[in-house]
This record gives sequence, C-alpha cells and structure tokens, in this order.
Amino acid sequence: MLSIILCGHGGFATGLEKAMHQIVGQQTQFIAIDFPETSTTALLQSQYEQALSQLDESEGLVFLTDLLGGTPFRLASTLALQKEGREVITGTNLQLLLEMVLERDGLTPEAFRTEALASGHRGLTSLVDELARDQKETVQTEDGI
Repeated sequence: MLSIILCGHGGFATGLEKAMHQIVGQQTQFIAIDFPETSTTALLQSQYEQALSQLDESEGLVFLTDLLGGTPFRLASTLALQKEGREVITGTNLQLLLEMVLERDGLTPEAFRTEALASGHRGLTSLVDELARDQKETVQTEDGI
C-alpha cells in the first residue's frame, strides 16, 4: 500500500484528516502535518523526515499538499526528488483525498498521480454545471439513448 503524507498551511492537513476519519474511518500509512503560521521551514523539514521514518515506502509514497509553490510543496518536492517511488500532488481537496486513500492499494506512485489528478478535477465543479449534466442525462434516458 502506498504511504501518504498530507501537508498544508494552517490547519489544512489535520482538518482534512478529521473529515476523512468521519467519512471513511482511520487510515493506515497516513500522516497529516500542519504548517501553522508559527512554524518554520526547518521545523517542517524535521516533521517530514520524522514522518518518512514512520512510514513504509516499499510500495511508494505520495505527498499531498495544498498550494503549488508553497513551503509544504517545495519541501515535499525536494524530498521526492531524493528517492525513487515518491510523488507530489498539489491542490489537494477532500474529494481527491477520500478517493485516493480508498484506491491506493495496488497502485504505483505514477498511477496514483494520474488517478489523483482526475479525481481532483472531478471534485471541482459548480451547481450550474451539475444541473446541466443531470438534465443532459435525463434527456438521453428519455430519448432511449
């Protein structure tokens, strides 16, 4: 099973972790690390290294981060480039997290990346778009297509 480190600014990581627990329960090989305003790059680096020492990377590891270019992303990227079998996904949302913790078993890090990006895009929509999609499906069903 792929291991996951979730990290983001403020309480992003533990907030998503709490929501995940509520919906799908506790997950193994998963660590959430917050990066509050009072933290430092050095402290986050140390937290990442501690998390890496606690996780099994035999099937790979994925860093999920909040913002492209932010400190959690930059540090994760540096660590990912140091070892084969690590990926970094940024722009993480709850839909992506939920789908991927449930689907990660048996995936390679590269397959996880591909599926995570598709999942994240599916999770970003609007009411107008969803109503239009539902209306289109209803019309197709009524027409027998």
